[in-house]
Amino acid sequence: MNDFGFMKKMNEEDAYLFKRCIRKMLDTTFIVADKDEKLYEFISSESNQYDVNTYLAAIGYKVVVIEDGMNVAMLQQADEDVETVGLKRTNLYRFDSKQIKLLMALWLLFLERVGYSQRVYVTVGDIIDKCQIYQIYMKPAEFKEAYRIFKRFSLIDYSDDIASEEGKVRLYPSLQFCMDIGQLKQVMAEYAPEGEMAETEQDGFWASEDADE
Repeated sequence: MNDFGFMKKMNEEDAYLFKRCIRKMLDTTFIVADKDEKLYEFISSESNQYDVNTYLAAIGYKVVVIEDGMNVAMLQQADEDVETVGLKRTNLYRFDSKQIKLLMALWLLFLERVGYSQRVYVTVGDIIDKCQIYQIYMKPAEFKEAYRIFKRFSLIDYSDDIASEEGKVRLYPSLQFCMDIGQLKQVMAEYAPEGEMAETEQDGFWASEDADE
């Protein structure tokens, strides 16, 4: 039985941040430092992360923090529950096929630009051009809906002029953890040249099996 006595020892601010982290994780799966700096700083602390995981363990979840420049915290199913009937993959959001292909395009754009600056931005025009290269065809309304969903899960952010080709889109490193790795490899094998696929693997790509699909 889990002991939640540590919660009574928290000061008012820590208790508030603890609740926000738990609710944010359950709602959006990811906490990204560049978007929610204060929440990320709280949950990346080893002691706070231990407390959060103690609390989440009661419902079969855990938080994994990826540092090394990524600075992403993500919700995963607890290891012991992965094969449990009725609990496996219950926290997945199911992207449709066009959204999955768009995620691949966004990830490739992220790879092309990461390292040049701390923040990775592209334009709507860049995204459309990348989609055309890989024959990914989406209507404006489909792009808009996909952007809205991706923003909700802290995969991207964008400016008010998203309907314009000059509109800016911020790409977060959480993009690489939002799909099952087998699924993404299948999509990339179909649409991306072998050279780009190999480059992606060399860059250490992996995706959370328990994050949003």
